[in-house]
Amino acid sequence: MRRRTRQRSFASCTTPDLRFASRQKRAVKKEGSNRLRPEVESQLVSFLQTLARSSQAVLLLDYDGTLAPFLADRDRAYPYPGVALLLQEIVRNSRTRAVVVSGRDAGEILPLLNIHPRPEVWGVHGLQRLRTNGIMEMPRLDDRTLNGLSDADRWLDYLQLRHVAEFKAGSIAVHWRGLSESEAEDIRSRVLVGWRAIAENSGLNVLNFDGGVEIRSPQANKGDAVRAFLSEINPDTPAAYLGDDSTDESAFHAMQGRGLTILVRPTWRETAAQLWLKPPEELRDFLGLWLKACAEQDAFNGAHAPTISRTAR
Repeated sequence: MRRRTRQRSFASCTTPDLRFASRQKRAVKKEGSNRLRPEVESQLVSFLQTLARSSQAVLLLDYDGTLAPFLADRDRAYPYPGVALLLQEIVRNSRTRAVVVSGRDAGEILPLLNIHPRPEVWGVHGLQRLRTNGIMEMPRLDDRTLNGLSDADRWLDYLQLRHVAEFKAGSIAVHWRGLSESEAEDIRSRVLVGWRAIAENSGLNVLNFDGGVEIRSPQANKGDAVRAFLSEINPDTPAAYLGDDSTDESAFHAMQGRGLTILVRPTWRETAAQLWLKPPEELRDFLGLWLKACAEQDAFNGAHAPTISRTAR
């Protein structure tokens, strides 16, 4: 009896912190044991504990290839099944500030994602900022940049390739997704013959991405967008960035020492990200654990909340 009494006494003295840590470890096992790899599980536990103890958090997300599969018809690239629903619940919880950082024009993201309250969107690799109140912010492009983009457009017209191009504010991207390898290489080589010279003369950047190539203003990249955003929030706020492409590497580097970085793609590649998730299953598991941690935060705060008497009120 004494032994049992001591065990009950010890359990009753266990701190809320220890009880929460135990619950969070079980949550990772329960939610992700069949899909999340052990090395991912072990690294997520500590971050999720921090997330659950925080009143606010930031979830930064690339769109194409991360939240949604790549499609030749970009207007139909909706999120992976279940992903939008999880994000919807995360933003409704109100503890997480969701931010999309995409190479797309910012205005294209919201109709595809279709969640409310709508997230903030940084488009064209951070050149645009679409705030939650609908206000679009974008720096003025100088004449040298605008002239260079006009020359890049004329080069595509000369090659009769405008039909495979995406025209954005401060950028032109050529897509070859869905074409054969030989067709894609033919388009790439012909486009770059002109674009490299134009970029050198106009100060534009030529950027390869998964399924295409882009010529754009050098005024911003995803890393610049992440640094600008993080400078506006409390440095203790838990933050994570999820991306898939080489264009996300600047964001991964910008997050170093500031938050969790996750590569989201079916196959591994060299990256500065700390973790690798395979979409869509592991992505859904991660978002589910994020949502659960936000819910745990309510319970954690409740365990510490002072009791207020009626007379005190």
